[in-house]
Amino acid sequence: MSWASWTTCGIFAGRDGVMTGESGPVLTGKLDIHTTWTEVECLAYVTVQYSGASDWLPLAGSPVPCPSEEASRALHEAVINSVRAGERLPLSTGLP
Repeated sequence: MSWASWTTCGIFAGRDGVMTGESGPVLTGKLDIHTTWTEVECLAYVTVQYSGASDWLPLAGSPVPCPSEEASRALHEAVINSVRAGERLPLSTGLP
């Protein structure tokens, strides 16, 4: 089984923050974003936490179908850019 993961720390969310889970809390401020992709499932799991916290929460819309490691890396970067741009639901914006 093949897998890959990326973590980007210190991302400042836009004014409205990002939504977690189906109806979870909105996180604002300085956040860390983590993406894990698994080849067997062809899914990318995107989680978020307050920078330095211990609990990771799923980003609303996660997991996301993702056909390859390269596509999951592109997804991770797109989520980072969307969070910085103020998208409250970065996985619902037609990402790759």
